[in-house]
Amino acid sequence: MTPISRSGAGRRTLATLVCGALAAGGLAAAGATALAPGAASASSHREAPLISGTPQYDNTDVYAFVSPDKPDTTTIVANWIPFEEPAGGPNFYTFADDAQYDLHIDNNGDAQGELIYRYTFKTHRKNGDTFLYNTGPVTSLDDPDLNITQTYDIELLRLHNQRLVSKTKVADDVPVAPSNVGKASMPDYAKLRHHAISKLAGGTTTFAGQADDPFFLDLRVFDLLYGGNLTEVGRDTLKGYNVNSIALQVPNDMIRESEGQPVVGIWSTTQRKDARGQYRQVSRLGMPLVNEVVNPQKDKDKFNASAPWDDAQFLKNVTNPELPKLIEGIYKIKAPAEPRNDLVDVFLKGVKGLNQPPNVRPAEELRLNTSIKPAMHPKRLGVLDGDNAGFPNGRRLTDDVIDASLQVVEGELVGSKNDLGDAVDKNDKKFEKYFPYVAEPTSGSRGALAKGTTSGTDVRSQLGDALQPAGSGSGGGTDTVLIAGSAAAGAAGILLIGSGLLWWRRRMYNRAY
Repeated sequence: MTPISRSGAGRRTLATLVCGALAAGGLAAAGATALAPGAASASSHREAPLISGTPQYDNTDVYAFVSPDKPDTTTIVANWIPFEEPAGGPNFYTFADDAQYDLHIDNNGDAQGELIYRYTFKTHRKNGDTFLYNTGPVTSLDDPDLNITQTYDIELLRLHNQRLVSKTKVADDVPVAPSNVGKASMPDYAKLRHHAISKLAGGTTTFAGQADDPFFLDLRVFDLLYGGNLTEVGRDTLKGYNVNSIALQVPNDMIRESEGQPVVGIWSTTQRKDARGQYRQVSRLGMPLVNEVVNPQKDKDKFNASAPWDDAQFLKNVTNPELPKLIEGIYKIKAPAEPRNDLVDVFLKGVKGLNQPPNVRPAEELRLNTSIKPAMHPKRLGVLDGDNAGFPNGRRLTDDVIDASLQVVEGELVGSKNDLGDAVDKNDKKFEKYFPYVAEPTSGSRGALAKGTTSGTDVRSQLGDALQPAGSGSGGGTDTVLIAGSAAAGAAGILLIGSGLLWWRRRMYNRAY
């Protein structure tokens, strides 16, 4: 198979939009590479029964792309904790202290990770006698008013044939960007985020902290694929929600096998410490939407605990996908003939001549050719629209993986040309031009101001003005002023509050790391 290209003109009908919307979850079927059941595969928001109950360990998406402003490097972005409500205090969003957040890199196509970048976090509390996340306006990451902080270490593990060769600590006590509580608590959040970007030895850069959820799609597809009702198609369900992001930028030469073999496979996992102090994998993610719509219920938790080299046992989920049959049943669009070897070639092996490594072992990984230069004008459908720097050659933040995957799962590569999509073509926020590229998180104070207040003035002054009785002025009684001032102080405190495999197949595999 050669790199796919097509004209960018997309014709859309209500029916195609519906399918696209319903494919918001289903297009993953196409992207469902050799899925081993159970992992939180890319774009996996609440995709499996067990992990949906433990969001701190739930990996929602993985992105990998040649850095647009530094093409000699690759950037990996992995996100956790789906559906973070920006104002969800007083306990805002932290990485788990009892977890290992791993970024895996397979640089020879054997479905085994040769490199693992492991992030581990530690939570710090300054004052245990308050319920507040922050006790005043926060102007720096070491501000005394930031009551709850996190730091992290990074270890680089090198492996050969699943055996640990070496382990090196490459970062120690790096600060995490806090949750964006709101304007009163964090008047200059961009400054806080900038200070959470850390440069490491060897040209590597890292970031961990809250970000706007970069995945865009219409999730109401799970309401029985819209049931034939297209009136809600085109709504970005994840608009306004945040995630916790880990971003890592590394020189291409550090992760690829050689200049002659520049293709790398990338996925992420989460290991959680059990009652005996041993780590067990509970989430896994590579290609988008695999565990949501490709794996059946009986396989989802199992996939999250499995590894790519065992993915052959789940091949039938890809070659005989459920989604096209559902679309045919509801929207009368004929499902392509099975077995779907076209899906195996693109999503489990990589596109031949583009991002398929030699002697590849089919596996659910996000495969990236690090020698392909970034596109000056990226196209949201990536390879389908002739842009070989995009999905499924890695995954950029702007790639519309829902539409691209849906079109492929509905037979785009086997003669069934279509322009299906969910009518959500871009993120609600613009992405950054520089590392870490993800957009800033939505602020907890995104709502309207309280009645009687104006923007740009001190919150406590606003509250004091708003709480004074109508008609009272400088000549008002002392008691009235004191009461209003006291109420304002209390209200300010309230405002601060509100704003402020196969289970690793062999158990010894986990212990080895």
